[in-house]
Amino acid sequence: MRLPTTAHTSRPWRIHEIAGDFHVEDVWALPTPGGPDDFARLVRQLADGDGAHISSPVARVLFAVRWKLGKLLGWDKPATGLGARVPTLRDRLPEDLREGPRGPGRGEGPFVSVYETHDEWVSEIANRTVHAVRHIGWVPDGAGGYRGQMAVLVKPNGLFGTVYMAGIKPFRYLSVYPSLMRTIGRRWQAGEGARSE
Repeated sequence: MRLPTTAHTSRPWRIHEIAGDFHVEDVWALPTPGGPDDFARLVRQLADGDGAHISSPVARVLFAVRWKLGKLLGWDKPATGLGARVPTLRDRLPEDLREGPRGPGRGEGPFVSVYETHDEWVSEIANRTVHAVRHIGWVPDGAGGYRGQMAVLVKPNGLFGTVYMAGIKPFRYLSVYPSLMRTIGRRWQAGEGARSE
């Protein structure tokens, strides 16, 4: 379920002090009901799959087209990414977050982990189009339990990035996000990310 921006901005997340110059693009309630100690499981599940198991054939095709275009047009070259075109958000971290857990995903996939706390996990990606932040939080669900919440924060790269973000918006809402939510929920119900005994 898509949430209003205030579902993210009203919470005392540490990301606010680090990425205040990013725009909150989307906020979603994740279909991951749990208890107060299940956040680490959610982080493991998301880091393990990182979108690779998206169930919709349409969404898979869209991702494949995007990565192919990126390769052909040079959108994803190292010179357009973190540490080249833009500095990593790790450079902005206060000392306590810099010295704390970084979280999973240190470069294996498109997102690179920035920091992790007891209820936040932040990862980032940068390319020719955008510098984006994926914020995963663990929030009370209003019924005595907890659930995951995902916010996507972006800083488009000039006019090109702004046009690109506007162009992909319908595809994100009609195919990518619905498929991603179904996949996350299915994997959560199957127990993925749970520690083996």
